Amino acid sequence: MKKNILPFALLAVLAMTMQSCEAIGDILEVGVWLGIILVVVVIALVLWLIRKIRR
Repeated sequence: MKKNILPFALLAVLAMTMQSCEAIGDILEVGVWLGIILVVVVIALVLWLIRKIRR
């Protein structure tokens, strides 16, 4: 009986770790896109302020 449990236990652990890695990867991907958007917004604000000061 113990011989049958080991493969299923390994499969369960593997399935859980793969899902968590995928979730972490998705979170990091969202973070990268959020960072890019924030940089673009900050650059746009700086350019807008420079144009406002020059006028």
